[in-house]
Amino acid sequence: MKTKNAYIESLAAELKEWGAQIDAITAKTEQSVGMAKIKYEEELNKIRAHQQAASLKMRELEAASDDAWEKLKETADKIWDDLRTGLASANAKFK
Repeated sequence: MKTKNAYIESLAAELKEWGAQIDAITAKTEQSVGMAKIKYEEELNKIRAHQQAASLKMRELEAASDDAWEKLKETADKIWDDLRTGLASANAKFK
């Protein structure tokens, strides 16, 4: 089992990597036109909402006591899974 600090570092690394992927999707969206652009923007907005939720949860984890962070970890894992799934789906659509 990871320590609190190792867990948070792992989450931060994933968020940074995913931020780069979101930037790439944003660039592709900006190059799109018409209905495709509208669909891509909707997808991008969903991903950004997941990214924001993940960032907020990471801040909660950082502020949590050593005892409380284990409880928060479960919801963090769910949020990360949602973001991971959303990004995989968007990457597939934007190829």
